[in-house]
Amino acid sequence: MTLALQWQPIRVIAGKEFRDRIRSRWVLAVSLVFTVFTLAISYFGAVSQGTVGFQGIEPLIASLVSLSIYLLPLIALILGFDALVGERERGTLNLLLSYPISRAELLLGKYLGLALAMTCSTLAGFGLAGLVVVIKLPMADWFQYAGFMVSAVLLGWVFLSLAVAASAFCASRTAASGAAIAIWFFFVLVYDLLLLGVLVLSGGSALGALFPVLLMLNPADIFRILNIFGPADLHTLFGLLSVFPAGLADPLLLGSIMLLWVAAPLGLAAWRFKP
Repeated sequence: MTLALQWQPIRVIAGKEFRDRIRSRWVLAVSLVFTVFTLAISYFGAVSQGTVGFQGIEPLIASLVSLSIYLLPLIALILGFDALVGERERGTLNLLLSYPISRAELLLGKYLGLALAMTCSTLAGFGLAGLVVVIKLPMADWFQYAGFMVSAVLLGWVFLSLAVAASAFCASRTAASGAAIAIWFFFVLVYDLLLLGVLVLSGGSALGALFPVLLMLNPADIFRILNIFGPADLHTLFGLLSVFPAGLADPLLLGSIMLLWVAAPLGLAAWRFKP
């Protein structure tokens, strides 16, 4: 596998992937889902307390973070789990590789096209709802909501990268879909339960200084941390993360770690996908 990547074939593959999602109305459908959920949470999020209407940016961000943790990784994994193995099963992989394009360029082009589709749907969905919800709020609330959207895009990129890696390692679409479900369960549901169980059983002494590091080994937790420390401090609304040191909650540091989470699975996928 050559290390000298050519931009032109990557751009062509990425453009095709993105246009396919536009033609299938995938971007529109996901954007509508995000918009509807955001508006519903904005106005009916406190209905259990007997209140209807917008309650402020802090409850909105907290609710959207909780929703996005479940929804965004699932959508990204569904989008990317058959990126490579699907081409192999349809018999089109060898045809694609017969063109003057390397396997690394094909992999990167597919990821970038899918990531662009994921980014557009995320920004459009949350952005349209945000215009309705926070247009009359102070500028600080605008910045906080924009920060949430950027972190949501990063979360989608990470799980899309994990999906493409699963697609590279699995021999069939069935196996890849099973791997995608396992990835979702582990990072979204199981990982924090394991940490919480260790903390409870040990009385909080087993993990010690390793606890913040272990949290950063889960991209879903990094996404939470990015949103609970900011202009409006939301860390008291999240149980397990409330003890995370504020000094480590630097957006540049956490954003860089999220980008590493994007690059690492893609690197594994490129290694597995080599001739």
